[in-house]
Amino acid sequence: MKIRIAMLVLVAAAVAAGWWFDLPGRLGWSKTGDGPLTLYGNVDIRQAELGFRVSGRLVEMTLEEGEAVIAGQVLARLDDRPFQDSIASAKADVAARQADLDKLVAGPRAAEIAQARATVAEREADLENATLAFTRTQQLRQSGNAPQSTLDQNQADRDMAQARLDSARQALELLLEGNRAEDIAAGRAELAAAQADLATAETSLADATLKAPADGIILSRVAEPGAIMAPSSVAYVLSLTKPVWIRAYVAEPDLGRVHPGLMVEVVTDTRPDRPYRARIGFVSPVAEFTPKTVQTPELRTDLVYRLRIIVDEPDPALRQGMPVTVRVPKGG
Repeated sequence: MKIRIAMLVLVAAAVAAGWWFDLPGRLGWSKTGDGPLTLYGNVDIRQAELGFRVSGRLVEMTLEEGEAVIAGQVLARLDDRPFQDSIASAKADVAARQADLDKLVAGPRAAEIAQARATVAEREADLENATLAFTRTQQLRQSGNAPQSTLDQNQADRDMAQARLDSARQALELLLEGNRAEDIAAGRAELAAAQADLATAETSLADATLKAPADGIILSRVAEPGAIMAPSSVAYVLSLTKPVWIRAYVAEPDLGRVHPGLMVEVVTDTRPDRPYRARIGFVSPVAEFTPKTVQTPELRTDLVYRLRIIVDEPDPALRQGMPVTVRVPKGG
């Protein structure tokens, strides 16, 4: 009886050992670096939630769920009337700022300078008359033929005429010097600010049209015309079709057999005799625990490295989330 039990224990141990040593081969984690290496993974799920960068009323949704789109294709539109009004207002402001700057750069007109010169001449004549009147009154006052009040009034008139002449001369000098460089710089800054506001308005108008960022298939149509869309609102969910990435994992003993650029084959259950050509695009530098999609109770504590594998010529048969087999050639 004891001999029989011992034999059963030996047989069970042999079966368990065979199962254990064959497990890495069945999971694609070969313990040797000589034969072909088989890895298992899934097609990455790559989706984008599409929406507008501006708010507004949705007026058009051009596609339904399941329709294919290409990069740049128009998917939806908002009511653009408010954005058109903003552009018109910004253009008017730019025109006004440009006119102000042109006026500052050009300086005073010839007619304005001529007018200032005429004002100076007029003030000189006024001063001359006021001076003569004061001189005559002063002489009369000395002879006792004019009151002191008249002399004081003539003196005040002469002083005011002198002050008006000085002011006119200074105004003429300012016109001849032209506008200050600081005023011109401020005018240019105001024009640049107005142009920036116009560019912002034009960008908002462009953002009122939603375009596909890449080739893909409409997975969900979330909104309908008439809805008020906020910048955080989702209009469509797009499933990206290119490039197609495979997520797989390799155990540490086989890490030296894979590297970026290595050509591999990707096989699906639906077409096992027609593999896809692919290449390894990324090998994670950080180890992680075996993902749940390929875990067994015995491997839950094993550390593996994530791979990204890029399929060269994908077709619609490769669907997101699909399990695949990755064959690394011998000596890879």
